[in-house]
Amino acid sequence: MPLITSANIACGGHAGNDNTMRAAIELAMKNGVVVGAHPGYPDRERFGRVPLEMDPRELIEAVRRQIDAIAGIASRLGARIAHVKAHGALYNQAERDPAVARNILFGIQAATGGHELVVFAPPDSAMYAEAKAMGMKAAREGFIDRAYEPDGTLRPRTIAGALVTDPAAAAAQALAFLRDGGVTTTDGSFLKLEVDTLCIHGDTPGAAEIALAVREALRSAKAKVAPFRA
Repeated sequence: MPLITSANIACGGHAGNDNTMRAAIELAMKNGVVVGAHPGYPDRERFGRVPLEMDPRELIEAVRRQIDAIAGIASRLGARIAHVKAHGALYNQAERDPAVARNILFGIQAATGGHELVVFAPPDSAMYAEAKAMGMKAAREGFIDRAYEPDGTLRPRTIAGALVTDPAAAAAQALAFLRDGGVTTTDGSFLKLEVDTLCIHGDTPGAAEIALAVREALRSAKAKVAPFRA
């Protein structure tokens, strides 16, 4: 936690309960880390990484319920939720499906204080476009522990090479976003991707070492390491 500036905290869908949310928020507060809601498909068995067929109203309600759950705990601890990032399959579907993206956004808007939350989304995605069209605050997110395909999507986790686990390689990818405005994809081509915030998954092998290497690389490049502010 001391190595990051913003934390996406699971809030009862794919993972998480009141105790884990409280512990994570307290740790974030102790380290000056901004707290974000991380809603996902309500599928703990598969960690929300497999798409579910959900009625639009059910999806909207699932997103709202998860955000309100963590926002309520944060409020009782004297903290507040600053942003929302969908998890796993929900994030991936919203990248290319405007209908799914809108339902997630409706769920965010339905949550208490939802209109003030920043939506984290992939650049050039349906999620980002729909958020902007709906007048919501949005930030473009880049990944430094995942490989990118030439079309701008993340390489599926089911395919070898999906993860970037070498700290030096992850740091180089972070610097590429910073200096070059994009990344080298799986076929060696350069992909232009303008981003506002960088993500490391907590369950990526060696995540702490990656975060440390990235932080040091950004500082060496004279980049300010700070939470995203709308």
